[in-house]
Amino acid sequence: MLVIKLLSILVCLSIGVVHAQELTLKVSTEPTTMKIGQSIQLQAAVVDGQGNEVEGREYLFFSRDRRALSVVDTTGLATAMKHGEYSIVVISPNKDKGRLRADIQVIIEPEAIAKVEIEDVPGEIYAGVTIPLSIKVIDEANFERPEVDVNITSSNTKIVSVAPFKKLIANSGGKSTITVEAGGVETKLDIKIVDNPIVKIELAADKTDGRSGDVFTLQARALDKSGKVVQDAPINYSFTGESYDVSAAPSGLMTDEGKFVADEPGLYVLHATCGSAAASVTISANQRNITRKIDLIGRGSINTKHTSDLWIWEGVDGKDYAVTGTWGADGKAYFWDVTDPASITLIDSVQVDARTVNDVKISEDGKTCVISREGASNRKNGLVIIDVTNPKDVSIISEFSENLTGGVHNVFIYKNHVYALSAGRKYYSVNIEDPANPKIVGEFELDTPGHAIHDVWVEDGIAYSSNWDDGVQLVDIGNGIAGGSPSSPVQFASYAYPSGSNHAAFPYRDKKTGKFYVILGDEEFPYGLDPGGKKPSRAAGFLHIIDFTDLKNPKEVAWFQVPFAGSHNFWVEDDVLYAAFYNAGVRVIDISGELLGDLNRQGREIAWIVPEDPDGYVPNAPFTWGAQPHKGHIFYSDWNSGLWSAKLRPVVPENAAVESK
Repeated sequence: MLVIKLLSILVCLSIGVVHAQELTLKVSTEPTTMKIGQSIQLQAAVVDGQGNEVEGREYLFFSRDRRALSVVDTTGLATAMKHGEYSIVVISPNKDKGRLRADIQVIIEPEAIAKVEIEDVPGEIYAGVTIPLSIKVIDEANFERPEVDVNITSSNTKIVSVAPFKKLIANSGGKSTITVEAGGVETKLDIKIVDNPIVKIELAADKTDGRSGDVFTLQARALDKSGKVVQDAPINYSFTGESYDVSAAPSGLMTDEGKFVADEPGLYVLHATCGSAAASVTISANQRNITRKIDLIGRGSINTKHTSDLWIWEGVDGKDYAVTGTWGADGKAYFWDVTDPASITLIDSVQVDARTVNDVKISEDGKTCVISREGASNRKNGLVIIDVTNPKDVSIISEFSENLTGGVHNVFIYKNHVYALSAGRKYYSVNIEDPANPKIVGEFELDTPGHAIHDVWVEDGIAYSSNWDDGVQLVDIGNGIAGGSPSSPVQFASYAYPSGSNHAAFPYRDKKTGKFYVILGDEEFPYGLDPGGKKPSRAAGFLHIIDFTDLKNPKEVAWFQVPFAGSHNFWVEDDVLYAAFYNAGVRVIDISGELLGDLNRQGREIAWIVPEDPDGYVPNAPFTWGAQPHKGHIFYSDWNSGLWSAKLRPVVPENAAVESK
């Protein structure tokens, strides 16, 4: 009888397990179609193996593109704001562990075309010149529609003919009317072609010898038959080349302003033309030859949970310390002695009411630590302020959750103020001059549809916030450039790029060139992410280098990409960029001088190191979160294995091998 009862219990337990495993999150398999401005209630349901809905489940909805499709997280009320095809992620957390996940596909129909605009065409064009047309197609919702086919015709092809890729060829003197049509709407442009006075081009480069990755700047002067300079000459630049490596094709980038950079070492001929007038100069781009060895020095293992961000600092006792957070776990932050990077030692920890301590920061004087909280049991979340005067015996000073109950993903400490994200929408300025009694003194939030924020970094009184689709926002919180302060932040510049994946930002000024850059990093997971499971993950996205030298006209000039990997957090010191690239580890990149084009192809990567750990939380699955240089070493945290340290070997002089002989 006892055996029968035991068997009966086991059978019931096994049935329960089977049913739990058979739970699925059910959503519509057909795309949901919407019109701009329309709101609908998205539907999702957890069902068991027999198709019956499971009551009492929680559902969370997340839009992959907040500016195009806004969605209320807890209810699934979606509002269409921009045409296109989008995906809504639906999650239903399990009570024990893990979660169920599904995607709802949404199609937002475009509006009709309203107007076609032609930009920046001169009143008179020289014969023999090819002119690219800049055309904007705009719909009734005031969105640009670059995907719409454009038809271009000329009333007199003997005067002006149309070439592929929206270009006009000025054949001879006279007049012609250009008609541009898109989506049933057209606009007309009268063009006058005049005789070309240019008979000669004088061309020089700022240097003729350099390296791959160096920027060569051309100076071109167009002259008429009297030797006078033609100031408005439309000069076109191009290049041809021959690689020093016979197995590699020559490649590089030439801008409309006459700036050239070589990806592949070789001899390159740089051309300037205007009609029949042409000139060339030859330059040599040699091997950049900056690679260095990098050695693993030490580590502090965390293999029972995910590790999040890190911060390294010099304590008030002159020794060096680190703090690391944890993700999706038990709300712990760990403190380490890293004075000897080869012997990283865990010295203390704190545990707070949270699942995730995503961010950790230390004040400039090394006395105060602030950690962020997400997933608190009481949903208060917010900040925890910690006394780290003695990192071997840290103590909580205070907790602060006012206006931060939606979760704090990232923070930054600057001059007795904490800049804390609130529910991924805005950041608050929290005064901590008295860390036992913090108080909010200011806030910054965008007013764009579906706006969101991921991170904020402060340097020289300027806050750089990464606002996903809205890009980076430069905000004066004490610099003086726009009269801002912690209590009254003032935005004065911004830059957004099409993917809308702006996740992190770091400012950098090159002392030799005077160029001011802001490095922006993507965060994307097109291959999927398994945060609650035990499978390796892979990210995507890259680093965008934005030239902010002219604050009113920022432009993307360069980029760094690692194939099949994605950027996360990064740091710049002494013209070197230290970037965590998730599954591709830490990448060390030379960013000295003027930057242009594909930095990886140019040979600007100095070194890389990948933290592989067979005993990791997910074994042999590197997923590097952040990197920070400190006193000649590189420290980095890894999601699956904890804290690591490495060191670059010294630069070996090019003639060292010859001298040793």
